[in-house]
Amino acid sequence: MKTSTNKLNLFSFTMIVVGLVIGMGIFRTAATSAKDAIDPSVYFSAWLIGGLVALCGALTYAEIGSRFPVTGGYYKVFAQAYHPSIAFAINCLILVSNAASLSGVALIGSGYLLKLFPGEWTDIHKALLSCGAIALFYLINMRGLKLSSMAQNILMIIKIGMILVLIAALFFPDKYAVQETTAAVSTFSKMDWIKSLGVSLIAVSFTYGGYQQTINFGNEVQNPTKNIPRGIFMGIAIIIGLYLLVNMSYYNLVGFEQMKGEREIAYVVIDKIFGSTGATVFSAFLFLGVLAYVNGLLMSNPRVMYAMGDDGSLPKIFAKQNEKTNVLTFSLTVFAALCIIILFFAQEFEKILAFTIFLDCFGMVLSSATIFWFRKKTKHLDGTGIYKMKLFPLMPIIFIAAYLFVGTSIAIADPTAALTGLGVLVTFIIIYFIFHRKK
Repeated sequence: MKTSTNKLNLFSFTMIVVGLVIGMGIFRTAATSAKDAIDPSVYFSAWLIGGLVALCGALTYAEIGSRFPVTGGYYKVFAQAYHPSIAFAINCLILVSNAASLSGVALIGSGYLLKLFPGEWTDIHKALLSCGAIALFYLINMRGLKLSSMAQNILMIIKIGMILVLIAALFFPDKYAVQETTAAVSTFSKMDWIKSLGVSLIAVSFTYGGYQQTINFGNEVQNPTKNIPRGIFMGIAIIIGLYLLVNMSYYNLVGFEQMKGEREIAYVVIDKIFGSTGATVFSAFLFLGVLAYVNGLLMSNPRVMYAMGDDGSLPKIFAKQNEKTNVLTFSLTVFAALCIIILFFAQEFEKILAFTIFLDCFGMVLSSATIFWFRKKTKHLDGTGIYKMKLFPLMPIIFIAAYLFVGTSIAIADPTAALTGLGVLVTFIIIYFIFHRKK
């Protein structure tokens, strides 16, 4: 048990929440979200609602972590609350979703990097460049090289710096775009508005992801009853504020209708304010950030496979290590191959986005629903200093309802992505029973 002096204070926990959520998505998903929004009111509502859903989710996961404080808590709660087959299938889904997220972020970086070179670049070119980046860091990881915490800190500084530069563009009103309106947009029903909101939330959900990792810090915070809700509330408030300001920048400088056709939207903003040289420097930094993200996921996810192989959830070969370098050779190879396979079949960011968020909907709904089970089974912990959220069960119900709404929106807008996700889930359940029947 850690002493209070070694535990996270309010400021440290708040910064962890911010660091967990702010990734590379904001430099690409704004355009996707705008494309799916029939009106600016839908667009900005999606970003505000996404933040409020993230707040409900972070508080829910923090309480689960307080009631069930184990290493890798996000993956262990399934085995505790559900049948082992569900736990196995969802754990594998999370790995596939992470591989899809890595592929999607690699495509974001490739799109920005190719902006630096003249030519007509297609989605295939971006996918090939992304495959090259994954293969490069696969080879680096195979040699046993690790990404240091210093590199991660530098990455965080770069990301925050780029976001602040985009926000600074708001101070150049003479560069604002003329907002175009279309006749088709002016007439839509309330149901059209709701449907548009659901599809727009898909990209927003990707950008707000990461808060679920608060499940790992429930027992690591000083005075958790007060500091966990404060830290999560302040952290999510900072994120909502930054995201809304960046989106205001996109909206004002690019224009709402013009945003729908842009993919490397941040490049357009920087080019308007600082010219092509500034946009080139920005794109290069963003690609470096993507490379660090790729390397980080290539390091962390094979360790999950290793743990599942070590405890018998996966075949023992997944726990195989290189004796000289301690590299998880088989798990690393499988995860890197999974990323490249997803890139090969999807190629486009939007396709990967719909697939990964549909998989996330399973994981988010089932994992957050365990709060009801843990509340019942761990009543004896109430009043012992653990974090216990207020407004229960409203918070988890809002969170679960939001992800059911997003999942349904994906199923309607992209049935192929939904059917593929369902197929992957069923396949993993079947694999579990085949594997354990043999055992």
